[in-house]
Amino acid sequence: MISIAKFDGLTKREAEIWNQHPAILLWKQPQTGWIERIRHVLVTRQSHPARTVILLPYAHLLPLATRLWQQAGFDGFAPRFETTENWSQQTGDFSPAITDIAFNTALDTLNARDMLCRIGLEKQQDELAEMLVELAQQLAPLAAAVPPAQRAHWQQEAHAAVEIGMDNAAMKLEIQLAHTAIVWAAQSGYASDVVFSPQSLESVDCLIAVQGLTPDPLWSGLQRVWGERFVLLDTLDSNASSDWSDHWHCAPNRIAWHACLDAEDEAQRTTACALQHIAENRLPIALISSDRALTRRVRSMLESAGVQIRDETGWKLSTSHAGAHLMALLKAAQWSASHDDLLAWLKVAPTFAASVNALEAVLRKGESPLDLESYTEAQKIRSTLQGRHTLLHWLSLLQNALQSSGMWDALMPDTVGQQVLAALRLTPPVADARVPLWDEWIDEALWKTRPMEQSSFIRWVNQTLEGANFRPTYPDKEQVVILPMSQMLARPFAAVVLAGCDEIRLPPAPEPVGNWTKNQREAFKLPSRQAVQASHQAAWLHALQTPFADVLWRVSDDSGETLLPSSLVQRVQLARHNIDLNFNFNLALAPDPRTTQTLHSQPVKEPQARGNELPVKTLSASSYGDLRACPYRFFALRQLGLRGVEEIETVVDKRDFGLWLHKVLERFHCAQKLDFLSLSEENARRDRLNTISTSVTEDMRLTEGEFLPFAASWSAVRDGYLKWLREHEAIGATFLIAEDARSISVSGNSSFFPMELTGRIDRTDTTANGTPWVMDYKTESVVKTKERIAEPLEDTQMAFYAALLKDEILHAAYINIGEREGTHTYCQPAILTVRDALLAGIQTDMGAIAQGQPLIALGDGAACDYCQVRGLCRRDFWK
Repeated sequence: MISIAKFDGLTKREAEIWNQHPAILLWKQPQTGWIERIRHVLVTRQSHPARTVILLPYAHLLPLATRLWQQAGFDGFAPRFETTENWSQQTGDFSPAITDIAFNTALDTLNARDMLCRIGLEKQQDELAEMLVELAQQLAPLAAAVPPAQRAHWQQEAHAAVEIGMDNAAMKLEIQLAHTAIVWAAQSGYASDVVFSPQSLESVDCLIAVQGLTPDPLWSGLQRVWGERFVLLDTLDSNASSDWSDHWHCAPNRIAWHACLDAEDEAQRTTACALQHIAENRLPIALISSDRALTRRVRSMLESAGVQIRDETGWKLSTSHAGAHLMALLKAAQWSASHDDLLAWLKVAPTFAASVNALEAVLRKGESPLDLESYTEAQKIRSTLQGRHTLLHWLSLLQNALQSSGMWDALMPDTVGQQVLAALRLTPPVADARVPLWDEWIDEALWKTRPMEQSSFIRWVNQTLEGANFRPTYPDKEQVVILPMSQMLARPFAAVVLAGCDEIRLPPAPEPVGNWTKNQREAFKLPSRQAVQASHQAAWLHALQTPFADVLWRVSDDSGETLLPSSLVQRVQLARHNIDLNFNFNLALAPDPRTTQTLHSQPVKEPQARGNELPVKTLSASSYGDLRACPYRFFALRQLGLRGVEEIETVVDKRDFGLWLHKVLERFHCAQKLDFLSLSEENARRDRLNTISTSVTEDMRLTEGEFLPFAASWSAVRDGYLKWLREHEAIGATFLIAEDARSISVSGNSSFFPMELTGRIDRTDTTANGTPWVMDYKTESVVKTKERIAEPLEDTQMAFYAALLKDEILHAAYINIGEREGTHTYCQPAILTVRDALLAGIQTDMGAIAQGQPLIALGDGAACDYCQVRGLCRRDFWK
């Protein structure tokens, strides 16, 4: 390793800072600085450029390095600029074996599952395969840094290192996985093995490695083999001062700080900053953010503005539309798939595009879809993706299902879709030279004949898509480059926009990769927490050296929690203050870069619809309740027939419990009427009620887990109801009928009449003297039930039920069924008066509508809190 302390082109102050902080100034002059340093090594070493290889940390630097060497005007030959991967591929014809670590999730996961089976963990292979792959891929660079002839010795040392601090019996499984990962890493071949070969040593006189912000373990291995012919240009100084003030003596002309209100405000400001730099011809612009949701939002807005974007980070195939569509098919194929899962797949399957709406309508009505051809065809495709098969058979079945549903033809023309299919080896790999085609070694795969359950196959597909990235095609000349902060090194950006610089998204020190202990990291020579922190902070400082920098963070999160700027931002604040005592960070915030447009308020008026041309021929208790709560709601829901689309399958809530209880009590009392069990047979009544409750639960397809909270309270509800029933029967009341559907005709003086009133009464009993007794079950709070009878004329529901019976004399009551309070009767004594007032009100109200009286939106009271048509009446936009 060498260190370079002085070069031409640095000012005296820069030379002083270089001696203390080489990471800041190594790339300070991107046009000549680092090229001059490489030339200096060649001159001092007297190495011929044609027999010199320069290893760069990132592939993105290759064209830049070649261009800068040419612009420097050096005479004669130029050295070869390579990355380790490129040089390895050009130097030797490496082809990994089937069991090698391929750094490809699809292949590595399959090999990991096979290894777990061979070490006795077959039952846990689904859960542990991903962990084993992570461990192996973390150890692979360490093994690759060791010459192949010395890897057996590295393996022995690694086995000893993994035991350090892991003598707890609870860590047995973790130790077993770590040992397996060590063996896998040590016995794998790597493309970089060729750089240790005699052929490479003979063809190159000098090997110069330009290290990035993160140390590469390969350099130490090359140093041992290449000796004096290996030169490492180190950009990090572990002994650098912690005083950041020194870094700002040669700071860029402008750093703009932006404190944003929330995520959307931050995305808009980030976009505006980039557009502002483009307008002032500061190109190219680096866009950096660890928040992928924020990046996608900014990218969308920039693309809508016609900005040319080069995205070097990309996104996971699992988050793409193509990946989501394929997973929708597999999710719908599971035996436990819901109707929502089925529809989610059918809506993206072209074969069912013309029939999916009809199928959805049937399912939402709760009707049987068995007579629909589309449903039958969908079930046939689902059935093909069932059972237990080998991976190759599963892939064949998946391809057939994609083709049968029309999804294959939709995926193939799409660039992302092609990569999704290629990642699963349904088509040849796309631009993946490191992994050979399966047919070259598939016969050697140990997992080829091992069958997989459906759940295991779906998990493998999900892991494969999660582990593969899609990078869109680069434009010819980009204006904005989206990249990680560490990869700004040596690249001549005119401006940088750093978004997501709050305390959550920009920590002062990222967590080191892996769950290794401190002692294990030291033994393996994995990057320590301090080294990771140094690299991260060096990348941050280097990014701020860009001539124009915008730093953005949000002051509150989606949950409303207050956020502070990252401690890295606060350290810069302190450093700037130490240089300029008049620097006030709070006053230094940049103005909003967005252009301001004044919009004049245009409030809407309360709607006053007229429903005289929409006759109402039937009226229910709930529909008339809508009219009394808000006339406009009645117009929208009952006359226009608008309805919110409900979920087909939802979480079981108290409404479902109420429906369940109504059915249980209906069946119980009907059974009592046929085969009466007297009060003395209380246990028999309880048993009958329990049997019926189980039957209703099965009929409603309520799973044990979903219904558990209500099932836990059923015993108390049951006993309370049976106690009330004893007291109710003791006063001479007799059950007559349950869920009684009735209707009556009401006359009037308008075109809306005659009108039919319809309803279904929960229960009707008779008193000891034979008077009908209308009853309605309630599982609400006792307070709410009492409020129903407190103002008789406000109680529409019970009055409506009373009107349906037509009798002159009757009784009415609510039966409140509770868990702690038990079951109680709340009678409506003024039921006859309320019934007559209701019928008169219906004739008056419906007659007024028929004559054209406006149906206004009241916009007041609790009726607006949970209203389906609030967006239609524009309640929130009135004056």
